[in-house]
Amino acid sequence: MIVLGIESTAHTFGIGIVRDGKIIANVKNTYITQSGGIIPKEAAKHHHEVKEQIYSDALNKAGIEDSKSEDLGQSKSYKKLFDEKDIDAIAFSQGPGLAPCLLEGLKFAKELAGRLKKPVVPVNHCISHLEIGKITGAKNSVMLYASGANTQIIAYSANRYRIFGETLDLGVGNFIDTFARFLGLGFPGGPAVQKLAEQGNRYIELPYVVKGMDISLSGILTNLKNKIEKMNKLPAHSHSQINEKLLNKNFLTNNSKKSQTSDSERDKYTLADLAYSMQETVFAMLIETAERALAHTGKKELLLGGGVACNTRLQEMAKIMCEERGAKLFCPTNEFLTDNGGMIAYTGEILFNNGDYIKFEDIEKLDIAPRQRTDQVEIKYK
Repeated sequence: MIVLGIESTAHTFGIGIVRDGKIIANVKNTYITQSGGIIPKEAAKHHHEVKEQIYSDALNKAGIEDSKSEDLGQSKSYKKLFDEKDIDAIAFSQGPGLAPCLLEGLKFAKELAGRLKKPVVPVNHCISHLEIGKITGAKNSVMLYASGANTQIIAYSANRYRIFGETLDLGVGNFIDTFARFLGLGFPGGPAVQKLAEQGNRYIELPYVVKGMDISLSGILTNLKNKIEKMNKLPAHSHSQINEKLLNKNFLTNNSKKSQTSDSERDKYTLADLAYSMQETVFAMLIETAERALAHTGKKELLLGGGVACNTRLQEMAKIMCEERGAKLFCPTNEFLTDNGGMIAYTGEILFNNGDYIKFEDIEKLDIAPRQRTDQVEIKYK
């Protein structure tokens, strides 16, 4: 059994290949910018430009003969174990995600399915983050899913992955990327913000907004924006001016003698302190709601998923919480936390084996689902 998976929900175009439950290839390329956030049309253009090369690289890594390899000028000197015709199904991320990006994945899935005469498996992106967690040994977990547009506390119950808590406004990844943009950093901003936070050593009080099982981030973002503007005496459109100096700790120290701002705290903290305080506050909110879900469901496993879960401080806080309540923490490697084709292929194989696929003769009926929620998908294979 060989299933190929295509991931294209947002900034990443990836292709993964699974053989009998084992991921044998996982190749991707990510759209990045030097400033600003993700531009959907530009990201989709990126996906269109890299898809053939990513596909070829994935086949090569999996040991599959690409019928187009000669056209691409690639060597055939390496040993091939399979041919393209041995692929049993094409899985793709149907949603949720950015429509222009999702369409690129759908078009490529249709192209491959039509050429290879293979069925297509639509996969919910969020559920694939859950299913790939099984490679860690997790069996019956509450999942803290923290990614760009999605922030959810999820657990399985009665043929659905139920959402026990979520963000009321921004996804935590988008929140961090916007915070990074205020600081003049590029996209994605998560790694740079984490690096900056590691330089901070003073906690600055920020709004802490947990409402039952849900969280809200927009008020915290506004608070941070106001603090940054006061500290640097720069209008919002000028934040890019601090890009080159931002990670220089000497620059991060405030000079109160030069300050004309009325913010009495300006001489007491740095931008690094703000990044540190942001992480401590927002991650504590996530861990609180995750712990409450563990208590509510009675489950003893917490699974981390999504790109934000790559943050080592979030992992550390989750580990402490789980140890204190006698639960086990499971966390895939960064390769499978961030968006990737491997998780789409892995989930696609599960669905295909359950008969949940579209015959290639009917692929024109397929469409994307940009707003598809995790709990809208009926789970027939459990």
